[in-house]
Amino acid sequence: MKGHPYLRAYMAGVLLPSWFLLIVLAAFLLSHFTQRLPARIETAIVFPMAIVPNLWGVWNVLYTRLALRGRVSIGVFGALLPLLLVPAGVALAFALDLGFYTVWQAAGLLPVAMAVYYLAWKYVVGFFNGIVELR
Repeated sequence: MKGHPYLRAYMAGVLLPSWFLLIVLAAFLLSHFTQRLPARIETAIVFPMAIVPNLWGVWNVLYTRLALRGRVSIGVFGALLPLLLVPAGVALAFALDLGFYTVWQAAGLLPVAMAVYYLAWKYVVGFFNGIVELR
């Protein structure tokens, strides 16, 4: 696979959110059987399960393709991803008429999400990139 850097970058990017979402899905299923949750929550879960891991993989491919390794930290590049995900989540909540959070609450949580993404990308995705020899 040495000749396929974009495939390796995609796989390294997809791994962490896929594992995380498996844990979230297991917790959701356990809580679904123990208490009644609104039916629209199930619809809202489809977005992160389908989009987020793929977007992480594509984001890592973009980082590799643009050859930003020496110029921009992978943590900083990964911290930019919530700037796409949070507005998409707000739009989804609005479209599905879910009252999870308001635009102002999402804007307030955006710096926290960016900090978490920075750490995840710097340490975990960077580690996975090293394993697949992208560094």
